Amino acid sequence: MTDIDLLQNISQQTFIEAFSEANTAANMAKYMAEKFSKETLLAELSNQGSEFYFAQLDNRIIGYLKINSEKAQTELHHEHALEIERIYVLQEFHGKKVGQLLYEKALDIARLKNVGFIWLGVWEENLRAISFYQKNGFVAFDKHIFKLGDDEQTDIMMKKNWTNN
Repeated sequence: MTDIDLLQNISQQTFIEAFSEANTAANMAKYMAEKFSKETLLAELSNQGSEFYFAQLDNRIIGYLKINSEKAQTELHHEHALEIERIYVLQEFHGKKVGQLLYEKALDIARLKNVGFIWLGVWEENLRAISFYQKNGFVAFDKHIFKLGDDEQTDIMMKKNWTNN
């Protein structure tokens, strides 16, 4: 299996686990076809400002991180910011600090890039993720629309000011 196959599999599985209960099958299928196709993922991988990291346990991919800097950021495009676009972990590994380890990897990269702040968008109904980010020092600063299939949902934009600590 190639890296793109591994990325596609973990992207699809974790997204389905996280959001299928709260969304229609049609909207989920449309989003998955648009955002997690091999072509889309290859384009993301080739974007110079985007980076992906896998979390592995016993040679099994159990989660992943996607970060964006500079022009690769989905919205702010701030040269001294780092966007955490995705931290997803297989449901069976929730509560086992995998998400925290992936988040700490993002912090390591923020240190290396010497950014002023880290930001992200999180679905307003994803209370588990909001709590995770608040626990890690993020505060809400704005909202934006996230389109999942035909459904317009509200994401809370959160950021953490960064002093290279």
